[in-house]
Amino acid sequence: MLRINSLAVILLVSLLAACSSHQQSRYQLTNDEAPTSAPDVSKVEDAHPKFEPYSRGGNKKNYTVLGKTYQVMDSAEGYQAEGIASWYGAKFHGHLTSNGETYDMYSMSAAHKSLPLPSYVRVTNVKNNKQVIVRVNDRGPFHEDRLIDLSYAAAHRLDMLKTGTANVHLEAIHIANPESAALAELKGNAQHYIQIVASSNKAKLTTLAKDLEQTYQVKSRIQQTNNLYRLQLGPIGQAPLATKLTATLKQQGYPHSYLITE
Repeated sequence: MLRINSLAVILLVSLLAACSSHQQSRYQLTNDEAPTSAPDVSKVEDAHPKFEPYSRGGNKKNYTVLGKTYQVMDSAEGYQAEGIASWYGAKFHGHLTSNGETYDMYSMSAAHKSLPLPSYVRVTNVKNNKQVIVRVNDRGPFHEDRLIDLSYAAAHRLDMLKTGTANVHLEAIHIANPESAALAELKGNAQHYIQIVASSNKAKLTTLAKDLEQTYQVKSRIQQTNNLYRLQLGPIGQAPLATKLTATLKQQGYPHSYLITE
């Protein structure tokens, strides 16, 4: 009987060890870290905003993590926020994101708790005014004081790898469903603006606005959000003209230009 009990204990311990090993095997690293031999990510292009239907995965109306429930937004349109950005790297590299894609720390991607997946967001480091456009395809960071988790490449471009975190301004880039945009155009009520650049230097943007107005014969406006100013050309009543001018501006030295429809 003693031998049988001893054998049962051994089997139980082995089973628990196997379960523990399985639970820990999702990530090979216990703590996150930068890659040991990273390629040059300084030339990695921004994510290219385009219309994408929201994925089936990662977009539950509500979800709970660590005892806290989060609500996913119906749309990213009009979203802006300021807060603390962090970044995640080698521990999660190659694993699945919340919407079922594979996380690539060398891409321009990010994790957010409530934006629908995927979404495109312009991220500005408030301290140095550096900007990137990322594609949000994951959930997190699940810390009270964190707003967004950036990929290694995005963090590198914003010059925040050493500090680990940075104060940032987020501005969602919403691309409307082409079918919906076409219907809105038929109604003739839409006004189009071209976002050119964002900066904390209003005087610089005012001078640039005058030059662009003379060059392209289009009015401009400067929108303020806290200490950040956004220069936009418009309004432009016809979508084809606005689209064509956006493409021209990208070729003429303003590669981050994009179209806004109101």
